[in-house]
Amino acid sequence: MSDDDLFLAGTMPAPLRQDRIVTIVDGAPGMVRTAALAAALGTSEVTVRQDLAVLDREARLRRVHGGAVRLGAGSPERPFEETAVEQQVAKAAIGRAAAALVRSGQCVVLDVGTTPAAVAEALVARDDLVGVTVVTNSLTTALALERAVPRFTVIVTGGTLRPLQHSLVAPFNGAVLPMIAADVVFLGGTGVDVEHGLTNVNLPETEAKRMLRAAAGRTVVVADGSKFGRAHIGVVSGLEDIDVIVTAEAPPELVELVRAAGVEVVVADGTTSGRNHSA
Repeated sequence: MSDDDLFLAGTMPAPLRQDRIVTIVDGAPGMVRTAALAAALGTSEVTVRQDLAVLDREARLRRVHGGAVRLGAGSPERPFEETAVEQQVAKAAIGRAAAALVRSGQCVVLDVGTTPAAVAEALVARDDLVGVTVVTNSLTTALALERAVPRFTVIVTGGTLRPLQHSLVAPFNGAVLPMIAADVVFLGGTGVDVEHGLTNVNLPETEAKRMLRAAAGRTVVVADGSKFGRAHIGVVSGLEDIDVIVTAEAPPELVELVRAAGVEVVVADGTTSGRNHSA
């Protein structure tokens, strides 16, 4: 019986099946889901998970939550300055729509990233806002907000500097954030999908994002359409813990999937769902 016959019969020997898994994962641009591998191989997800555990131990791929990525693909992080020039119109629209959710006198938490930075710019542009306290773990965002002082009070969390994103992560932000009771947090990330919620490409910032979210009563995710339908290694928050997602230039079918899961989605360059979204 040929390899193809074994494949069609669903009786492929484990070594051959695992070789095929590695080939599929190596040829994919990002994470390959366990369900997709099971469908491609004609086997169960339980068997695929067992194979992924073996392949991860053998360092032939990297097993992540929900699937696998090729070695070296677990953290495709890019510099802030590089991503800042992408989707600029969408990010500016998201920034304005997100800033419109903030009222004078509120405490706001702003995450790291180019889209939260667009929220910061839009907040500064709102001359009507006074008495706003902004907490951030982004040096770039803190400097952008400096123009709004003394209308705004800007608090930087402290922590260890990560140069690519100019972000501050553990350990010392854990001393500041538990003392904050903010009204709303604006979180960025590198992936938004129904199964995993908001995800990110690196674990240190994922941990920081979780702490930022815990410091606020309301969670607003800001993500352009290129993030929809993607999932990465660090799970920040499930959709059930997200109140609003503000996006632009997003595929309508993916937006509707998120809405169907019960999350309000504000499309900054289009329509808004019917739920009240005042912060």
